[in-house]
Amino acid sequence: MEKKKYNISVEATLEVIGGKWKCVILCHLTHGKKRTSELKRLMPNITQKMLTQQLRELEEDGVINRIIYNQIPPKVEYELSEYGRSLEGILNSLCTWGENHIEKVYGDMFSVLEENVLNDHLK
Repeated sequence: MEKKKYNISVEATLEVIGGKWKCVILCHLTHGKKRTSELKRLMPNITQKMLTQQLRELEEDGVINRIIYNQIPPKVEYELSEYGRSLEGILNSLCTWGENHIEKVYGDMFSVLEENVLNDHLK
């Protein structure tokens, strides 16, 4: 790994989980292994190309594991690695902050949140 200099340690965190989709992917994986097609279904606004790119980057950073099953047709699943599990507290805090933000800005959380397995706890 190349040696870098950071102005503040949060830059290192954002380098790994920053962007529009990585935290969403990681939140879905906190609920168990997922195939690429499952993740795509859970995130309909992400392109296949972007999903593949984000999964590769998360795998390269050691945050997720790619599991390849030796079968026909080929089957690939993704899961949080042990290292990735260390992000669960951060992800939960981001979700809680987002819920509070939605309440503050929109008043009614359910008017802006999609029906989604990750939002089931809010009902």
